[in-house]
Amino acid sequence: MQVNDSPAVVRRCAELIEERTVAVLSGAGVSTPSGIPDYRGDDGTLRRRAPIQYREFIGEEAARRRYWARSLVGWAWLRNREPNDAHRAVARLEDAGRVTAVVTQNVDGLHQAAGSREVIDLHGRLSRVVCLECGAIETRDELQQRMLLQNPGWERLVAEMAPDGDAELDEETIAGFRIAACRRCRGVLKPDVIFFGENVPASRVSNALDLVLGADLLLVLGSSLTVFSGFRFVLAASERGIPIIIVNRGATRGDKHAELTVNERVERFLPKLVGSVSKIMDGREPRKEQNQ
Repeated sequence: MQVNDSPAVVRRCAELIEERTVAVLSGAGVSTPSGIPDYRGDDGTLRRRAPIQYREFIGEEAARRRYWARSLVGWAWLRNREPNDAHRAVARLEDAGRVTAVVTQNVDGLHQAAGSREVIDLHGRLSRVVCLECGAIETRDELQQRMLLQNPGWERLVAEMAPDGDAELDEETIAGFRIAACRRCRGVLKPDVIFFGENVPASRVSNALDLVLGADLLLVLGSSLTVFSGFRFVLAASERGIPIIIVNRGATRGDKHAELTVNERVERFLPKLVGSVSKIMDGREPRKEQNQ
């Protein structure tokens, strides 16, 4: 694996990118510099409690109560996270015509907030909520207000933050939480994200594969590629002979498929890369960030 700060590594990445169109696959390591915790450590192993499973959420009211109680506290914090230098660097590469699409495993919307336009949220977005009975959609902010009305005083709760807008609450506090139902049919509400044990919609995977295989290079950022939903794009690019660059703190499952691997935090490495890609150095100011 290449050393992190080598100018030669930065130049080599820039040379690979400068004459190619690039698809980006981003993971949790892109958002951790914005303060959002990750489930896994640098070696890809879980360092926190296991995330909620799809079957658990669907089948157990107690699991749904636990999820939404923790989410009510976590969302108030998560929605105020801001893009970091890694998100902004990806947006600048898109502005320069190098990045043609971003496929992200993150559910926080920070790529879009930084200005990226062509983004596929592979695992969905926490900013949306869907009814499992009638399919009605509402924003997470709208649901937040309804849940606060049903649970007076919860706006004052403070807790340790966990990945994906979760928060650490004790069982006694959770037991008193009242779950909100769909406004249209009183059905069960679920965040519009892919839980562990749930399949990514086939059409979304197909669209993402088309974008990855339509590019000249795949740039993997901040992902250990432990989960197959992301690793599949590395396998597909490798089988097609598309060069792969991986930038991640620690080894990844896809390293043997990469032409170049960079052991560095993405928020440190990407600004250097942007500065080395000559077609970006034209004096343009980065686009103003947008609200999520």
